[in-house]
Amino acid sequence: MYAIIATGGRQFRVNKNDIIDVDLMTGKEGETVTFSEVLVAGEGKDLKFGSPILKDAKVTGEIIKHYRGPKLIAFKMKRRKGYRKTKGHRSELTKIKILSIEA
Repeated sequence: MYAIIATGGRQFRVNKNDIIDVDLMTGKEGETVTFSEVLVAGEGKDLKFGSPILKDAKVTGEIIKHYRGPKLIAFKMKRRKGYRKTKGHRSELTKIKILSIEA
């Protein structure tokens, strides 16, 4: 059984025991989080689609850790003008292990 959940402006396809990286969430390591925005849940002929979300469906997960992602660099340059600009950032992420899917 799998589900498609929406969190942080993105959608993730998850199975039980999957580990996903989402945008920073509130909560401490070891706490349980619940995703109520479930778009699709089930498998095979039992697949249920929401319009846009399924009512009474939820996915629970456990926060493993909070961390910072890799550094991303944005470099701008105009040739022959001497213009160079470098800017970078690191995203704050949360690693979550999916515990159960209820549809």
